[in-house]
Amino acid sequence: MKKRLEEMSLKELWELFPVVLTSHNPMWKEWAKEEMEMLSNILSDHHPVINHIGSTAIPDIMAKPIVDILVETAPETDPKRIKETMESYGYICMQSSASRMSFNKGYTPDGFAEKVFHIHFHAIGDNDEIYFRDYLTDNPQTAREYESLKRDLAPKYRNDRDGYTEAKSEFVKRVTDIAKAHTAQRHNYR
Repeated sequence: MKKRLEEMSLKELWELFPVVLTSHNPMWKEWAKEEMEMLSNILSDHHPVINHIGSTAIPDIMAKPIVDILVETAPETDPKRIKETMESYGYICMQSSASRMSFNKGYTPDGFAEKVFHIHFHAIGDNDEIYFRDYLTDNPQTAREYESLKRDLAPKYRNDRDGYTEAKSEFVKRVTDIAKAHTAQRHNYR
């Protein structure tokens, strides 16, 4: 009998769900749109701002086949209510703190389902991921640099998702800072 996901160690989970990059799939955009509409409906009481983020939102680069979605909510939103709602719709809470939560969907004891989602909850305005996504979308050369970095890191961190994320963090922070500076500059010229 297979173990349930909740019974697996982190090492077992990382082996079952390795860091694997695939070519850009145009369906990711559609899957994100469908998931965002559903999230908008089930979270309508919280008036969320919902965006497709992460590499699957950036055209033409390789990505882990996991659609990342950012849900921004008002700071006074009750995280316990959101957690209960999300879990009642089959999402697995992976992390919860006073200011952020994350949920997964599409993880099975047999590995990834066809559609896999990471849903990130932040307070409104805590959205560096949008700056990063937009900058890479507008700057294909930088997007290719990011893809190259990920391709170099994926084999080394195949079974260490935290290590993989950490190894990308300097690049992500640098590009996000550039993106924010460009956005601020554009607003100052208007």
